[in-house]
Amino acid sequence: MRDEGELLEWACVHDNYYGTPRAKVEEQLAAGNDILFDIDYQGTLQLYEKCRQDMVTVFILPPSIKELRSRLERRAQDSKGTIEKRLKNARVEMQHYFEYDYVIVNEDLEDSTQKVRTILAAARLRRDRISQLDNFVKDLQSQIDSI
Repeated sequence: MRDEGELLEWACVHDNYYGTPRAKVEEQLAAGNDILFDIDYQGTLQLYEKCRQDMVTVFILPPSIKELRSRLERRAQDSKGTIEKRLKNARVEMQHYFEYDYVIVNEDLEDSTQKVRTILAAARLRRDRISQLDNFVKDLQSQIDSI
């Protein structure tokens, strides 16, 4: 899929390849749906190149490295060596936080989820995202003339 250009973004992270199929994303966007990506900074940079005007980015930080380690261990998905690699790679990832629109310190999952929802709601209200806004305002202005 990568070689055929069928991925919207892809990256090698922690010695594993990850990617997002382009067709599914385009299908959902065409249907008017928002897409939430869980990707690293490499994928984000690729998306910037393709569709920056339609993106809102959020960088999620752990409350501490000790807590990050604990969360990785509780997932029970990775070997000890992989967890160590993820922790070392976190240093590089964190160097990119300033490239994002928003930053959330994920101390509490429910609170962080609500913050993401709030960011999304605000982004939907951005002037450049409201379709036909210019026409709407012109219509309002013309109504003043008819008073």
